[in-house]
Amino acid sequence: MVDENLVNELKEMRSKGPGQPSDALKMYEFIKQLAAENEELKEELEDMDKMVVQMEVTDVDYKYWVSFGEGEVNYGEGVSDDATVTMKAAGATWTGLSSGEIDSTSAYMSGDLVIEGNLQDAIAYGETLGLAMELGAEFLE
Repeated sequence: MVDENLVNELKEMRSKGPGQPSDALKMYEFIKQLAAENEELKEELEDMDKMVVQMEVTDVDYKYWVSFGEGEVNYGEGVSDDATVTMKAAGATWTGLSSGEIDSTSAYMSGDLVIEGNLQDAIAYGETLGLAMELGAEFLE
């Protein structure tokens, strides 16, 4: 079951606006917990090959990674040696992407979002993240 305290923290973060880059890890914990109980998300993750996405917040030199696939969601601070794709952007761009105010394709085309490595993994990451947030929306209302 998704931890109610975590849901409350995420709601509070949304109402306050941009916080620390490490706040993103709370969202991935939410997705990990959601995947354990939501059959649609669980099946999506089971059908995927594992991908590891390295994230870099360029203006504050903060790095973290997230992996989706083979039935799991994992994440952590720092650099992953197994990254299949790296995405780099300033904090304001990451905030806009996570809130939906900025479209990832537009950010990529304008150079605000730099993607290195397997572009297909970047697209699959975005689709999986979108599905997870859609399925988890009822918790965050």
